[in-house]
Amino acid sequence: MNFWEYVQSRHQQLLTDAYQHASVVFQCMVAATLLGVVIGVVTYRSGWAGNLATLGTSAVLTVPSLAMIGLLIPLVGLGVPPTVVALTLYGLLPVVRNAIVGLRGVDPTLVDAARGIGMSATMRLVRVELPLAWPPILTGIRVSTQMLMGIAAIAAYASGPGLGNEIFRGIASLGSRNALNQVLAGTLGIIVLALLFDAAYVLIGRLTIPRGIRV
Repeated sequence: MNFWEYVQSRHQQLLTDAYQHASVVFQCMVAATLLGVVIGVVTYRSGWAGNLATLGTSAVLTVPSLAMIGLLIPLVGLGVPPTVVALTLYGLLPVVRNAIVGLRGVDPTLVDAARGIGMSATMRLVRVELPLAWPPILTGIRVSTQMLMGIAAIAAYASGPGLGNEIFRGIASLGSRNALNQVLAGTLGIIVLALLFDAAYVLIGRLTIPRGIRV
């Protein structure tokens, strides 16, 4: 059985795995984005706090993904929970770092002008600072998503959802007729999903970032 014949015979399962893979990455990126932006907002005004936030989220990335999921299994069990916790933690660094950089890069004169017309600190943050910091934040989200696409495959080690199951099944049956097809199908599926997500982010950027800021 060649690769295309394998895909045709297993297309329903592959589509299910692809949907689960995309779903878990999307949900974890939403959580990582919200948490990362909050951390950035809380820490960007202080040099030491911003450095601590960046250092803390950087430390997470030094833990191998397989070890991270293995450490989480005794705490939260198998399946979706360790996958969600691990991916959310791994997705924080680019969002936190870019949120801090973006907020610190806002022109102080614009903030002063907003203060001069009577905007409160919360209003200045929501209506001036965050919109101007959105381009680097979106870049951080794109980087995190591409990274999580690959890491999510490791979740199959803990019975997690996604295309990693196809890859692990192929690795476990090396030497069998369809082992290479399984690994290739899972890998190509993840690459296609990563490209689709990135294209979606490009579209979001065009819709949400004013042309003057993009230029």
